Amino acid sequence: MEQKKPKLKILIRRGAIHERVRAVARQITRDFRGQRVHLVGVLKGASFFLCDVAREIDLETSLDFIAVSSYGSGKESSGQVRLVKDLDTRIAGLNVILIEDILDTGLTLSYLLRILRQRRPKELRVAVMLDKPARRLKPVKPDYWGFRIPNHFVVGYGLDYAEQYRNLKDLCILSDVQEL
Repeated sequence: MEQKKPKLKILIRRGAIHERVRAVARQITRDFRGQRVHLVGVLKGASFFLCDVAREIDLETSLDFIAVSSYGSGKESSGQVRLVKDLDTRIAGLNVILIEDILDTGLTLSYLLRILRQRRPKELRVAVMLDKPARRLKPVKPDYWGFRIPNHFVVGYGLDYAEQYRNLKDLCILSDVQEL
């Protein structure tokens, strides 16, 4: 029996993504005028957003990555967040901007913010490509965001389903999903 292919419907086109990335970077540049910022990307999904924002920020900028796991290979979060890869550098006294692909339930960002605050950064802010407030379980709000979206499962521009679709240039709604 042949498996049904998931359907992809474009939600946000690459041109609009580019415009919002530039706007987020301009706001960060204004907010931290003349200061250095340290961008911390949440692997793997935020890597596309982080790289594009970093190229548009007109400040001294350094990068690091952190990785957590809460999804596995499905569409629903397990609700349990665990640290998979820690930072390579100390962040005490730095202006840190945590970069995430999507703010959904808030469980992952709440966990990461708690961990990072304990390390005493000078400033700690959050930038997300997508904000999906309809599913929020924890009271987390981004300082910077690309788009607020309705409650759809989205892929592309770094976001995946079972490690697929990250390389799509547009953000797409994924529907009719069976195990791939």
